[in-house]
Formats: sequence, C-alpha cells, structure tokens
Amino acid sequence: MVNLLTIKNSFKIHILFYFAAFIAFVTGYFKNFIIFTLIIIVHEFGHILAALFFKWKIEKVIILPFGGITIFNEDIDKSLVEEFIIAISGPIFQIVLYLIFKDNYLFNLYNKIILVFNLIPIYPLDGSKILNVILNKFISFKTSHLITIYISLILIFIIILNNLNLMLFLIFIFLIKGVIIDYKKHKYYINKFFIEKLIHKKEYKNKKIIKNIYKMKKQTNHLVKYSNKYYKDIEIIRNLFDK
Repeated sequence: MVNLLTIKNSFKIHILFYFAAFIAFVTGYFKNFIIFTLIIIVHEFGHILAALFFKWKIEKVIILPFGGITIFNEDIDKSLVEEFIIAISGPIFQIVLYLIFKDNYLFNLYNKIILVFNLIPIYPLDGSKILNVILNKFISFKTSHLITIYISLILIFIIILNNLNLMLFLIFIFLIKGVIIDYKKHKYYINKFFIEKLIHKKEYKNKKIIKNIYKMKKQTNHLVKYSNKYYKDIEIIRNLFDK
C-alpha cells in the first residue's frame, strides 16, 4: 500500500499533455485522446508492477501526449533478467488489453500503433531497453550503451527521411533530444558503473578475464591482465579514481 501511495505521488503530467488534450478537445478528437491515454497508462502500469515485484525504486512516472516514461532510482549493474522483464511488461500489458478489447476497432488500432512504435529500438522506448539488455549479455556495458545510442540516432533519421508526417516529426525531435542527453551522460554512466562495482563488491557467477577496464560487463566479476599480472577489477577501479 505504501508503495502504491509513493507511486501516486511520483506521477507527473508533462505540459505538452495538457496542450495535446486541448487540441484534441477543440478538434473533436477528445474521445480518441482518452483512449490513447488509457493505453499509455496501462502500459506504464505494466512496468510499474514488474518493478514493484523486484523491489525497484520508482523515482518518477511521466505521462506525455504520445507515451510515458518510468524512471527508476537504481544501480546500473542490476540483474539483466529483471531489466528484461520490467522492459517487456509494458508491451505484455498491451497484449492483454488487446485480448480484452479485441472487438473494439479504434481501441485496438491505437493499441497496435503504440505497441509497434514502442518496440522500435530508439532510446528511451522499450525496444532500446530490450536491445540494451541483450547487448549487455554478450558485450561490455560501455560498448552496449554506445551501440544503443548510435542505433537510436540512425533509426530516427531513417524514419524521419521516409515520413514527412508533422506529428511523427515532432515526436522524433523529442526522441532526438533524449538520445543526445543520454549520449552526453555516457561518461557519467561509466563512472557510476565503476563506483557501484567499487562500493558493493558483489560476487557474481560470471567470471571474465579482460585487458581493458572499459571492457567490463554487467553482472560479472573480472580479472584485468596488466603487464603479465592479474588484478581484480575493483583494484583497477580504485587505482583509476585515486589518480
């Protein structure tokens, strides 16, 4: 109950949402807007309930006119399985909605549009989070993050160049801003990832030998080979920050 009350206080309505609601009202599309918003809210509740199950801390839930964003206050080096389940829970809730309202053409049209759009691997859409989890399973955290950003930018420009729709253009301008901000915070994420390793000193089943500290993977303990000697990852990290 306490968690639900906390989440209620975490809900934020973006100013663009009110503007879009007004436009929908004066143009006679308010019913469509309500249906669209309901699908978005149900989608975000999928993420929220999965996060509560894994006891993740929810910092903020922002409702936009074309989607929602759930922001967590958690360590970077979280379980990849938990990350995947939380990311996929929004789309799963939409599939459940489809089964409930399968005879409502308008409802399911919007539901399909949101579902397909949200699975495109563009940050911060769920598709990018799912892609990032998969990448982190096989390659370093640093490389995974950069690849996700580059794929996001490439797809944004491909879609914009092939679609001159004004609404899509405005949405992708918003997404470009998010991708650029995420890119600027890349070094911050790397340092946060290192600091978490240093502070928590967790032991994982996965072990890996690397030659470069920036090749570190999530949910993995590393031995770093340097000058024919092997050092624990936290020793290298400690030395890095001491310098």
